[in-house]
Amino acid sequence: MIVTRFAPSPTGRLHVGNVRTALLNWLLARKAGGKFLLRLDDTDVARSTEEYAQSIRDDLVWLGMSADAEEKQSARLARYEEVLGQLAAAGHVYRAYETPDELDLKRKVLLGRGLPPVYDRAALALTEADHARFEAEGRKPHWRFRLDPALPHEWTDLIRGPSKIDPASLSDPVIRRADGSWLYMLPSVIDDVDMGVTDVVRGEDHVTNTGIQLQMFAAMGAAFPHFGHAALLTGADGALSKRLGSIGVSEFRDRGIEPIAVKALLARLGTSLSVEPVTSDAPLLDAFDIGHLGRATARFDEAELERLNASILHQTPYAAVADRVSLSETGWNAVRGNIHSIAEANQWAAVIDGPLPAPALEAEDKTFVNEAATMLAALPFDDGVWGALTEALKATTGRKGKALFMPLRLALTGQPHGPDMAAMLPLIGRDEALKRLGA
Repeated sequence: MIVTRFAPSPTGRLHVGNVRTALLNWLLARKAGGKFLLRLDDTDVARSTEEYAQSIRDDLVWLGMSADAEEKQSARLARYEEVLGQLAAAGHVYRAYETPDELDLKRKVLLGRGLPPVYDRAALALTEADHARFEAEGRKPHWRFRLDPALPHEWTDLIRGPSKIDPASLSDPVIRRADGSWLYMLPSVIDDVDMGVTDVVRGEDHVTNTGIQLQMFAAMGAAFPHFGHAALLTGADGALSKRLGSIGVSEFRDRGIEPIAVKALLARLGTSLSVEPVTSDAPLLDAFDIGHLGRATARFDEAELERLNASILHQTPYAAVADRVSLSETGWNAVRGNIHSIAEANQWAAVIDGPLPAPALEAEDKTFVNEAATMLAALPFDDGVWGALTEALKATTGRKGKALFMPLRLALTGQPHGPDMAAMLPLIGRDEALKRLGA
């Protein structure tokens, strides 16, 4: 069974890049009938909060992507300690004592010599007596993972194809700080092993991390998941934007964007498939193939999202929105072609139900509208009443086009534009329509 995971840090709210990562993993799992897991990487105690953790859960629920299970790294510290001991006994990790300033000096010296700033592994030469001396001085070690060209460092990426790193060109990564706190690399590997994760989709900024983590999987004697690295999102102008780091689910909700619109756009960005207005997940799942993602950067355009949202609402059936709109099914069908959000639909509900203030009209338009009231009172009030009224007014007043329709629309709805008045007038009702025209 395919098992994927989404592993955000609860140090802030989800932004659009996070949502895309979650969606790709969710689609991969759901398409295969597998499991989608949520792992909260909350080892940064100073910045992680339960408030952010809950906002992440709530956002996934709103998007219709609830996780099948959840893990918190903060609850697994003993397990990380256990594996660290095993790796130390096997010689895969080691203690080092250099301070940040000492490491910075080493890097500057190497760069000054025209050499890559790779850690020199000086700590490997320390004896037990050296370790005891540092401990006596009150210096705590940080831990590094020992990279090894003999361990796996190549993989077939789900998106990028054949990929690899050169272990000799990289510093042995710090996996645990001197204060005892964990960095991302090793706990993530331990979690993937223990949670049975089979496939991981994440941003291409993790490519080097993946090569390093393959070695950690091997050091644990575990098979590694299939990895796929998606190109990062850019703004509509093709540039990486700070805006993309701030726009997220809360803003989508506030702007009246539908969850399915977010998924419909993000599922197709970076692929050769066209973005289409859909009203359910089924078409997205049917067409999803992780191999369709290309290596070119994917552009996220907020204007495109709003257009897509409107197109989706225009074809959304009443049953899907009945609990969110103050309209009958007839009312929804009348207004949905002219709205961009559910909030706009409810605004039209208020227009239909009234009361409305009398609009400011020119004197001749007032006379015309009063005449319309007289005519309407004598007409059968059925589904064809708007056509009958306008034809009668055209014949008696000579008005046509905007001069005919605009004063009537303003008097009846208070708006210069909107849904077809042939559908709106029966919804407003005879008495209310006469009242508005007479006003």
